[in-house]
Amino acid sequence: MTTKKYPKGGEFLVKETKPQDIFIPEEFSEEQIMIKETCRDFLEKEVAPLLDEIDNKKDGLMVELLGKAGELGLLGIAIPEKYEGFGQDMNTSMLSTEIMGTYSSFAVAFAAHAGISTLPILYYGTETQKSKYLPKLASGEYKGAYCLTEPGAGSDASSCKSKVILDKDSKHYILNGQKMWITNAGFADVFTVFAKIDDDKNLSAFIVEKTFNGISLGLEEPKMGIKGSSTCMIFFEDCKIPVENLLGERGDGFRIALNVLNNGRLKLAAAVLGAGKNVITNTITYANERVQFGKSISNFGAIKAKMGQQCIRLFAIESAIYRCSNDIHNNITELMAAGMSKEDALIHAQKEFAAESAILKVASSEALDYVVDEGVQIYGGMGYSSEAPMERAYRDSRINRIFEGTNEINRMLVVDFLMKKAFKNELPLLVASQAVAKELMSIPDFGEIDESLFVRENKLVANFKKAALLVSGAAAQKFMQKLGTEQEILMGISDIIADCYLSDSVLLRVERLIELKGEGNCKEQIAMAEVFIYDAADRIHKNAKDALNSFAEGDELRMMLLGIKRFTKHSGLNSKDKRRLIADKLIEENKHCF
Repeated sequence: MTTKKYPKGGEFLVKETKPQDIFIPEEFSEEQIMIKETCRDFLEKEVAPLLDEIDNKKDGLMVELLGKAGELGLLGIAIPEKYEGFGQDMNTSMLSTEIMGTYSSFAVAFAAHAGISTLPILYYGTETQKSKYLPKLASGEYKGAYCLTEPGAGSDASSCKSKVILDKDSKHYILNGQKMWITNAGFADVFTVFAKIDDDKNLSAFIVEKTFNGISLGLEEPKMGIKGSSTCMIFFEDCKIPVENLLGERGDGFRIALNVLNNGRLKLAAAVLGAGKNVITNTITYANERVQFGKSISNFGAIKAKMGQQCIRLFAIESAIYRCSNDIHNNITELMAAGMSKEDALIHAQKEFAAESAILKVASSEALDYVVDEGVQIYGGMGYSSEAPMERAYRDSRINRIFEGTNEINRMLVVDFLMKKAFKNELPLLVASQAVAKELMSIPDFGEIDESLFVRENKLVANFKKAALLVSGAAAQKFMQKLGTEQEILMGISDIIADCYLSDSVLLRVERLIELKGEGNCKEQIAMAEVFIYDAADRIHKNAKDALNSFAEGDELRMMLLGIKRFTKHSGLNSKDKRRLIADKLIEENKHCF
């Protein structure tokens, strides 16, 4: 029997995927939906009524809420049962993260604890460390924090100044330094701290308990948004850490930090999705209730266009999120079948899809900013009032473009991850880009137009990928090892690749949905895929043209620009009616319903 080979990271650019080979949210099992509803019930009963108290940092409230979440098992969904967690798979973990992302300040505290604070111990801890800390983190007895950023080390984490030396009895490390922008710092019991031992070039990671001596906190940071999350500076002065609390190997800290952030970026995308759906529901409800000129404002075309576009952007991102999480799940399964431990399989699979995770972090955070901005606009004057939910949502949204690496850094990482795989012959990007360059010399196909469903869209998505390969290949050939210094070009290429991934994912999702439910039951979803791809064609054309004009010239430039025009040519779409169709369904359901 032949063992199935699952997709690898970045292969969406060079290999065709079939709708049957992806996972879509409409396929969640009854058990997964039960976990989803448990998360939703907890939020609506325990968190939603207390949003103002949370924002005002009512003493002990966030600790109490995290404790209640722990009692329900919500902090331990990804932790194996042997450490008193739920031991759920990647898709279930992502679904719970989506729902728990609904209310931002609590979502930030929850994600910092259950994600980047707990996972380093799960992935890299010794059996003793896991047995000691994971059960208490899963139950909520311990609250966690992740300590990487310093005043002089943000995006450049490797430049951190915190130092560790081994004391004379070789039983303790002595830590000195400071960390800033540390979520949950004000109440955390356990910190994952990154510092350099002696004069090491590379970081190491340590598990530090609040009860260790030499730890003090700065004041709570006043922030633009997510006001209810605890954010403090932490100062370490001769803090004694038992030598057995070194996490992983000496000098392994940067790798630990990056691998955990791969998970964090994907989880952030899921949380942002949950927040965006909540904003859309509030927007629809308000638009249906608000009467102007004798009728609900939801009847006006300008409002329908906004609501339709809000939904389209989230639908595409949701399609890609669960495609990616399932690809990671399948790769974990494949690696474990080959004999790898579950923890090592998790690390390798998430690293494999680091580019997709970075794409989704950027796309989701910018989509949420769009969704909340239009939410404020639909609310009108009430959108600017703190009495309505849009004001808080607007402020809270902005941090997501900075969290888990800024969007600028993540855009450049997308290209970096893929190029590294290409140069290691793990991904045939260079061969594929050369094939596209040769295709430019051929005569275009002017055959009859097939009006069957999605024939045009499938051809367009295939051509979008050719555009990405053409521009990235030409840039790599032009700049070679210096491509990393051409940040504007890298960010443009990243946006093209992102549109390829999102367009491919939304199209595959709807094709899969049609297989399950029939075309007649998927009218709105079909419209969302069509409009997203129609809009993507213009974005890709603009980004590709800007990139090529910045480094190519003469006949080579003219040929590539003609190729880009060919690869992004759309025969036209009545996007107004498509958006109205989507909006009418939202208005009828009076909530986000896709």
